[in-house]
This record gives sequence, C-alpha cells and structure tokens, in this order.
Amino acid sequence: MKTYNLASSAQGWASKISELLKQVLGTERFPVDIVTLAQEYSMQIYPNEPIIAVQGADLPGFEGALYRLKKGWAVFYNDSIRSKGRIKFTLAHEFGHYLIHRLDHPEGMQCTSQDTVRWDSAYGLIEQQANTFAANLLMPFDDFRSQIPATTRVTLDMLSHCADRYGVSLMAATLQWLRYTAKRAVLVVSRDGYVLWSRSSEPAFKSGVYFKTSENLIEIPSTALPNRTDLLVDGRASIQHPANVWLNEEVQEVVLMADQYDFAISLLLLDGSSTFELPEDDYI
Repeated sequence: MKTYNLASSAQGWASKISELLKQVLGTERFPVDIVTLAQEYSMQIYPNEPIIAVQGADLPGFEGALYRLKKGWAVFYNDSIRSKGRIKFTLAHEFGHYLIHRLDHPEGMQCTSQDTVRWDSAYGLIEQQANTFAANLLMPFDDFRSQIPATTRVTLDMLSHCADRYGVSLMAATLQWLRYTAKRAVLVVSRDGYVLWSRSSEPAFKSGVYFKTSENLIEIPSTALPNRTDLLVDGRASIQHPANVWLNEEVQEVVLMADQYDFAISLLLLDGSSTFELPEDDYI
C-alpha cells in the first residue's frame, strides 16, 4: 500500500477546499454542507468517477462506508446514528477517503466508530488521515482560533459554541481545540472504569501529562465522574479534584456520558479551575 504524506494529502486537501469555500461563501460557509460539497466538488475535479450518492444506509457494525458504483462512488453513514454532528463528521471522513485513498482501495472502504472517533496516529495511518481531513475541512484552524484563541482558558460553553458553529459533536470540537491550544488539557475516553484511549494537548504532553494506554491497562480513579453517576445530571457533570486523584496535581474534570458510543468522555483541565456552563443539546 502506498504511504501518503499527511501534510500534502489530508491537510492539503482540506486547506484547498476550505479556501475555495471561503472565496465563494465567505462568512456563510459554516457549517459546511458536506453532502452538497462532496457531490459537486468530486464532479468538478473527477467527472469520470464522482460521488453520486451521499445517504444513510443499513451498516451493521460500521459507522460509514465508501463504495464504488458502476458510474461513480457512494458515501454512506449508518442510519442508526442519531447525532447530526456525528453524521457530518462521518461523511467528511469518508469524503477524505475518496480524495486520498480510493486509488489504493478501488472497491471502497468500511469504517467502524473507532475509525472515525480515534484521532491518534498510532491507531492507523489512513484513518488518521481521513480524520485529519474531516476535522480541518469542517473546523479550519484559522476560524477555530478566532472563536477560541490558543491562550484562552476554555469553557464548555465556548466548545459548545464551536460545535454548533461547525455542526459537529462536542467531542470533535474538543479534539480539534486540543490540537492547537496553549493550555494543558487531556481528553480521556473510558468504559467500565478503564481508560480506552486519551489525547493530550501539546503543552500537557510536553509536561509529561498523558496516559500510555497502548502499554498499560489503566483504571480511572474511584472518585472520577464516570464512577459517580449520582453526581451526573443528564449524563453530565463537572468537579474539581485535588492532587493525586487523576494526576499529581489539581485537575478539573468535566464528563459527558456518551450512550451512543457506550463510553464516557472526560476532559481534564490543568493549571487551575474554571466554571463551566454545561450545554443542553447534541453534545456527542
């Protein structure tokens, strides 16, 4: 299989299309209409093999898929998905596969929820590329930084605003914020009391704050919010932990229980605390 240069493929495609949308639509380009974009853009650049269908389908065990048809390609999402933000990101992910990977996968691809949720490079190069493309297309850094500057102490209300602006899930918006923030923060995804995977901001990682989930089975603290369902309101809560609970320093934990994925999402904020206004709508 061909090895792709991430900077010149995923990020390059996303930047090129984002600039085109900016020129054509200006400030009205968000949220990106991924259904129309995938069909019209593919017809312009690859008229002999465009995307001719973008729709929901019965995909047991899969989040999305890219299939070759007789006269083009089709992009599907699992029609059991309830979150509009999750659907949008899945479609953008599959659009990324079409642009970057279809030549090496001439019959198409199927992607699980882990493929579209996990953004860490260790999970799989082509899935990382598709996620990078989707994130940068739907939430370009120049606009995201104008909403939440890198040095700003984030609040969940700010992240919720960005999720609404880009039409994505709060988890996707948080992951994109983590990629550029100057603050120390860690996203931890857990199930049944154990860490599945995590993502640290660069400042957090450089200060030694990360979880080696590929090497160890890591149990979350007994007082962590996913273990304190009595404190959850509509599956959400925020709490300040003292040192030596999550880490050897104070940590503010904000948690969202994601029923659609069967796991909990904890955002750990370091360097002091801040007050969060928990959003009411479509947070996954």
